[in-house]
Amino acid sequence: MSKGRLTREHILRTAFDLASRDGLDSLTVGQLAKASGMSKSGLFAHFNSKENLQVSVLQFAGEYFAQHVIQPARLAGWESIEEKIRLLLQNWLAWNHSFQGSCMFIDAWKEGRCSDDPVQQELDRITRRWMDYLCRQVEQGKASGEFHQDLDTWQSVFRLYGVYLSSQLFHSLGLEADDNPRFWTDVDLILASWRSD
Repeated sequence: MSKGRLTREHILRTAFDLASRDGLDSLTVGQLAKASGMSKSGLFAHFNSKENLQVSVLQFAGEYFAQHVIQPARLAGWESIEEKIRLLLQNWLAWNHSFQGSCMFIDAWKEGRCSDDPVQQELDRITRRWMDYLCRQVEQGKASGEFHQDLDTWQSVFRLYGVYLSSQLFHSLGLEADDNPRFWTDVDLILASWRSD
């Protein structure tokens, strides 16, 4: 790996750590320069603007998410689609709880956001890729006969996402324990309603 590539990786890792703690919006070139041991001009040479930096951090976070949430579940020796989905959900919760605040993706989402904002476009792309992946798992369960055929795939993902978001809110208010019993209770009910047997 080239020196320039290593430097960029170091910058993005540092930026990711800062944004994980304080939120993507609070990430500044000055703050990152100090934390990474680089000059502001050196950072601008890599990213040219705060917006480009934020997009790059989101891309880095998306790759990190795939490596720590999706990839371990892909490689695990699961015996059913339901088991794989449970592993994905377990990894998803661990991803969120690795942040000192809330999930970087949830934190960066803005109401009334501009559709031509590159940061929000990248956030949309990452979130949609994850939702599409969850959809494919439900479709595989239907194709294998594990889940009933008339199951509405997108409604199923909607329910999982709703339970996840509720769990994050309850956890931040001290109403959900670290082992996420409310989350798993609802997941059990959802998955039981999907089974074809």
